Amino acid sequence: MPWVLIAATCLATFAITASGVTRAPFLIDMAQDLDVGLAIIANLFGLTSIAWGLASFGAGVGSDRLGRRPFLVGAPIGLALALIGVANGQSFLAVAVWATLAGGCAGLFTGVSLAEVAGRVVDRQRGRALGWVMAGQSLTLLVGVPLAAWIGASIGWRGVNLCVAALAVVSAVTMFATTTSVVRKTAGATGTAPARPPLLRTAFSATVVRLLCSVIAERICFGLAAVYYATFMLQTYAISLAALALPLAIFAAGNILGTILGGQLGDRVKNRMLSFALALLAAGAVALLLFGWPVSVMLSSGMGFAFMFFTALSRPSLMAALANVPAEVRGTVMGLNSTAASVGWLGAAALGGWILSTVGFAGFGPLAAVLAVLGAVLALTGPRR
Repeated sequence: MPWVLIAATCLATFAITASGVTRAPFLIDMAQDLDVGLAIIANLFGLTSIAWGLASFGAGVGSDRLGRRPFLVGAPIGLALALIGVANGQSFLAVAVWATLAGGCAGLFTGVSLAEVAGRVVDRQRGRALGWVMAGQSLTLLVGVPLAAWIGASIGWRGVNLCVAALAVVSAVTMFATTTSVVRKTAGATGTAPARPPLLRTAFSATVVRLLCSVIAERICFGLAAVYYATFMLQTYAISLAALALPLAIFAAGNILGTILGGQLGDRVKNRMLSFALALLAAGAVALLLFGWPVSVMLSSGMGFAFMFFTALSRPSLMAALANVPAEVRGTVMGLNSTAASVGWLGAAALGGWILSTVGFAGFGPLAAVLAVLGAVLALTGPRR
């Protein structure tokens, strides 16, 4: 496998994901600083998701026509500039505008990077290859968010955004270094244009659309915890921001372990959709305990670990199945995957904010369980390919 490219893409994915999720420990601080309500600040995730999704689709189609490299290098640079704007925003409107631009730049990268890596390996290696790339997201939760909470205790949420901007610049350099010397002759690969226009009918086949709906359900289920877990712990147990770092690290450890094992599982099972469905159903069951039985910090930390483990275990199988399309439309399909994921994040932020303001965190578990069942049913309906 192209380990150098995978490592560079993993680092860039870490920076891209950190641009959004490292806000989670600072929702209360940002609300106080910008003089708005907590629910208003949570809407930043929704704005980011909208821009992320729209940009992902456009970048996916563009990369099938123009090649991957302009997006893989240019997107992190644009992200760094947008995060500098977020760090210097003095009003909610200014922060919202820059955060939306940051989400758009992140969207230009995610689907294209998955398509590039998937195009470098055969189908039976894609679960592992994409699992390692998605480990960058897991590392953001395992290392990035706890580290952001620890650093943010000293330099605040604005300083954390500047740190992520610097990391985005570094990731742009690594993507440039790993793609400039690579010449691909296949359609849509680095630095080349496809031999014929993408077959959009293939990209929007019934199977792809059904799996994209599973992506939305899974991402809402995952996003409910990823966005609100830090706030849940802070408000439920009244712990300090510094003390939150350990529960967040345990929470994220489940994600990275599940991602790595999920990549191995996705390349070894005959029915990828069955493994996805079973893992997602397990995550829904754990969510009922996580949000419905807040007994102690350690128990909630353990439930958070289990929830993240099962959601992460499910995802590589689903991504590998989506990537198993003709090379001419792989960028488009993986861009659609990122768009669907963004719709899921938007749904998680919106639904989570509404439930939080009405019934509280107790409503998160039943919603996550219903979404898990829905995602599993969609994945198991119809042909496997």
